[in-house]
Amino acid sequence: MATYSSIRYNFPVATATTSAQVGAGAMTLIKSIDSDGSDATISFVDGASSVVLDNTYKNYLFKFISVHSEEDDRNFQFNGRDGGSDYDATKTTTVFSCFHKEGAGGTTEELAYQSGQDSAQQTGFQNLNFRSSNDNDAGISGWLWLSNPSSTTYTTHFMAIQNNHETTDVASMVFYTAGYFNVTAAIDAMQFKFSSGEIQGGTINLYGIK
Repeated sequence: MATYSSIRYNFPVATATTSAQVGAGAMTLIKSIDSDGSDATISFVDGASSVVLDNTYKNYLFKFISVHSEEDDRNFQFNGRDGGSDYDATKTTTVFSCFHKEGAGGTTEELAYQSGQDSAQQTGFQNLNFRSSNDNDAGISGWLWLSNPSSTTYTTHFMAIQNNHETTDVASMVFYTAGYFNVTAAIDAMQFKFSSGEIQGGTINLYGIK
């Protein structure tokens, strides 16, 4: 894996300075779920428990706030449901990550393509981060953007960024995931979980974007 000592990105930034520019209801909180400390999964299903995940909005945003893992060295994951009862939508993804260790010694900065974390036409759950710590003060925060999930013409794209307290190297790790559900059925539900063990704290919010 390639190692870089200095990385610089230049992204265009859009700004809005007035309420008229933002637009009333531009970002609407649909549902907030707090973990009860013993959740095997957290699901957002269109039409259930006040969840909206249909053509009401073209874009949806999930925010993850201090999501805590029961077990050490686990991956936070997601999958979509495409009209059936199972979370097994076919997807193709790409992933890269970077990290910085708390302490000195060895490689302390790294940016790398994670070929072992991406998917090619697979139906299993997709990792959103890598090797989460279950230390009492550890957690995962970030977001996932879901574009036009109700479309039955186009594939549904998603992008995600997660930061976690990585357990092996004791580091801050940022995980970048992007891809698409390669189906032309609507994605009507999303589910989140760890690769093993329970979700033992934290909040997941779902927003609709006008």
